[in-house]
Amino acid sequence: MAERSFAREVQDLKLGAGEEFRGEGILAITKALLQSGVSYVGGYQGAPISHLMDVLADAKDVLDELGVHFENSASEAAAAATLAASVNYPIRGAVTFKSPVGINVASDAIANLASGGVTGGALIIIGEDYGEGSSIMQERSHPFAMKSQVWLLDPRPNLPSIVKAVEDSFELSEASHTPVMLEVRIRACHVHGRFIAKDNKQPSFSLRQALENPRRDTERVVLPPASYLHEREKVEQRWPSNLSRSTSSTSFSDRKMPMSALWSRAGSTIR
Repeated sequence: MAERSFAREVQDLKLGAGEEFRGEGILAITKALLQSGVSYVGGYQGAPISHLMDVLADAKDVLDELGVHFENSASEAAAAATLAASVNYPIRGAVTFKSPVGINVASDAIANLASGGVTGGALIIIGEDYGEGSSIMQERSHPFAMKSQVWLLDPRPNLPSIVKAVEDSFELSEASHTPVMLEVRIRACHVHGRFIAKDNKQPSFSLRQALENPRRDTERVVLPPASYLHEREKVEQRWPSNLSRSTSSTSFSDRKMPMSALWSRAGSTIR
């Protein structure tokens, strides 16, 4: 059951290029997903990201018009498992749930996804329930990103940064064939602001196309000996390919630094 209705606010998701979008952080995330050409979205409710599921449910007409599939998952594990659709197909998908307790539940699915790698952009939007206003124990999601060797992006709590992080996450995932965690903290979920919108994009490859043209690569199945090759592939191909094609940057003390490179050191380095 929805916590609240966003029936009025979701009309702003139809805004086009050059128009000003005003609203809450979770609405900006939804708009960014549509601007990025996402094909499917899913998730499981839990603070502080619950309202993102409410927005997606209320935006059914907008999603249907673009051909985006929405699924309210039975658990965080089920949500993470849906990203397997992006393993063999160039499909952009996103799921959302709270963390770190939701990451606990989804850990097995994320580990398998990270090992085999992805073809289409796979985005895990986690509501980081940590710090002031938290409702659970004080733990972080960073160790899970390090364990599964996936990228973790932590945008500043303002709408332009959040929107750019969503868009960059898909590019980062596709460049490195690796899932990306987008950490949205409590303040970022509920912050209000504005940004200049872009046109929504229909998926370049839809779930219908995948169903009509099934494909299967047994080398992506996480079983020996393929699983050993996956570990080598991470170091020799996935990470280097991203660093050579890095597109996002953030400023630290007037010095430009690729966001992806920052997190390859702080969130995903194992050697």
